[in-house]
Amino acid sequence: MATIPPSMPASTANWHWKNKTVTPWAKAWFERELPTISVKGDGEENVSISKVVDVDGDVELGQRKSKLITIYDCKVVLQWSGTASDGTEVEGKLTIPEVSHEVTLDRLSDYAYEWSLETSSSPAVDALYALARARLPTALETKFAEFPAAIIETHGKDLTISAEPSRQASPAPTGSAASKASASSSTAAVIKPAVKKAASSVNTATISVDAHFMAAADDLFDLLTNEQRIPAWTRAPAQSVAKPDTEYSLFGGSVRGKYISLTPANEIVQSWALQSPAWPDRHVAMLTTRLEQGSDSTKVTWTLSGVPLGMEEETTRNLQGYYIHGLKSIGYVQLFPYTPPPPSPSSPKRNAKKAPAAVKANPYSQYIIVILAFVVLVAAFCMRYLYE
Repeated sequence: MATIPPSMPASTANWHWKNKTVTPWAKAWFERELPTISVKGDGEENVSISKVVDVDGDVELGQRKSKLITIYDCKVVLQWSGTASDGTEVEGKLTIPEVSHEVTLDRLSDYAYEWSLETSSSPAVDALYALARARLPTALETKFAEFPAAIIETHGKDLTISAEPSRQASPAPTGSAASKASASSSTAAVIKPAVKKAASSVNTATISVDAHFMAAADDLFDLLTNEQRIPAWTRAPAQSVAKPDTEYSLFGGSVRGKYISLTPANEIVQSWALQSPAWPDRHVAMLTTRLEQGSDSTKVTWTLSGVPLGMEEETTRNLQGYYIHGLKSIGYVQLFPYTPPPPSPSSPKRNAKKAPAAVKANPYSQYIIVILAFVVLVAAFCMRYLYE
């Protein structure tokens, strides 16, 4: 009977880059949790979040080197309401432009709040408005701090493979079956662990992703190569000296390689290897990053050649998630250039019929102009004698 190969160890399976989009769930979480927030004043005043008007942005959960990472950047618009000391019902809106991993966990900046009051002003209403501005932010930030943990608790199991035995596995042998298995194992051949493919035997493909960013090419070039700025969009330590024939490391060592050539604000050519059990041993791909400066934006194209067959889809997804979304998460707005629709099939035929007529009209129009000019001159000459 053929031996069933052992399953991939959890430590190996969890090493892969993985992403899961959880934006719909995140919007539902905000709509459920934020309206529970309420604060009170010193008297009878109270203010609460009455409604989540809109949540605009992207929310993802990523896994890299067995670590779960929350990736999110949202704009949240809220409706708030309260009761003033004189019993007046007060309403207004509150916009929070950025609720993100960088603000909530990394503390790279503070939350910004944009307030508006929809109820007519009065001393009691103004006092309640001041109460809302003073105490709601603290309550909101406390709730926002729970969001990353909620993402991981709800969706982490979908990315992380448990090391515990599955309940659906075959039952362990008992009694005499167990003793027979033990006896036969003494003479069984030792199963050697699988060996990674040698670099020379790897069949590869080329993948490419691109995006337009509202930024200058030289700024993006520096952001992609400057050791001090790289952690801002990778959210992990980096090593980089932007010189040919120097080694670099990104995403906390998950990606390593060497710079081959660098043309400032134009192109970066570098070797690229993923530090993962799924990546063939000693295999190196080649990543070419091209920057094309436009009038109001820069197109960045990442072309990775030498991707092992079978890993194209996963690697493409992670280039988009970790490179493009990483830049987007720190404020580099991604643009989508307008592509005009193709002309209708009937348009060339109509133009082709009109063109000969226009060509024929040109010689006659010249003669008409000369004749009209001559008539004007004769009329001007005759007018003098008519008046005399």
